[in-house]
Amino acid sequence: MAFIDEVQLHIKAGNGGDGVVRWRHEKFKPKAGPGGGNGGDGGDVYAESVSDLAYLDYYLHKKNFAAEAGDPGGNLGKEGKNGQDLTLKFPRGTVLKNLETDQEFELGDVGDRICILKGGRGGLGNEHFKSSTNTTPMEWTPGTPAEEADFFVELRLFADVGFVGLPSAGKSTLLNALTNAKSKVAAYHFTTLDPHLGAMHGYILADIPGIIEGASDGKGLGHKFLRHIKRTKTLIHVVGLDSENPEQDYDVIVGELSDYDRSLLEKDEIILLTKNDLVDTDQAEKTIDLFKDKVGHDRVYTMTAYDEDSIKEFKSILTQYLDAQK
Repeated sequence: MAFIDEVQLHIKAGNGGDGVVRWRHEKFKPKAGPGGGNGGDGGDVYAESVSDLAYLDYYLHKKNFAAEAGDPGGNLGKEGKNGQDLTLKFPRGTVLKNLETDQEFELGDVGDRICILKGGRGGLGNEHFKSSTNTTPMEWTPGTPAEEADFFVELRLFADVGFVGLPSAGKSTLLNALTNAKSKVAAYHFTTLDPHLGAMHGYILADIPGIIEGASDGKGLGHKFLRHIKRTKTLIHVVGLDSENPEQDYDVIVGELSDYDRSLLEKDEIILLTKNDLVDTDQAEKTIDLFKDKVGHDRVYTMTAYDEDSIKEFKSILTQYLDAQK
């Protein structure tokens, strides 16, 4: 099943209940006084954050939601029942944009609960209008309408590490080697059409689909996946050593990240040169030295996903690095 990371929903809070005209009845006094109660308030709508990153699947076939309306007022001054609030659940990292007002609501930590729409207020019954000069009021007011809007709902992944690189750089294979994510792998571009997540010693690793030149302008998979990178703490640039020009591959990715959002370049980075089983040791060492000079730090490593020792070594390096970031 595809990873659902955006939906559009129509959501409505509950309308307020109407106030009513009623009369108190006593023996020999058919109109002993006004007794119409106020209407109940309509229910509000809340968005709540949950840990299940696949929860947007729930909204694939149902797009319209409404909180309960308030009841009309009753006899003997009884207020109508308030409408029940509606709570809609979304994965941690979801941003809901009200398309009527452009207001955005962001769900960060699991358990966050935000009111996104207010219900209408209950109307006034005729008992409210009684006075010394108006003993038999006929006035009443309707409940007020609730807030209502279309929402664009977008999941932006939280992850400790995001793998970025050109298509077929080996990101999915890397994720599978470090975790049990079982991301689909094949030797052609765009096998990974959705972000894949895996857990490694309690850390969340995200395989972001291959970025191509022009992605920041929407080319290829474009903005659909670049946005997921914004919330990863560390970026691992995955560069295939089998490439004709690994340095240029890295430059393409950095250029696209910069064009999309320059703040992405401020994230901690690790350079991982993959597929070292496809080149000789001298070539690999030269490429490592080239990258260290280029990026100005020593977080440049090589590995192959087809050698257990290579996997264990990088897994240990990455775990120690993440532990030190706590």
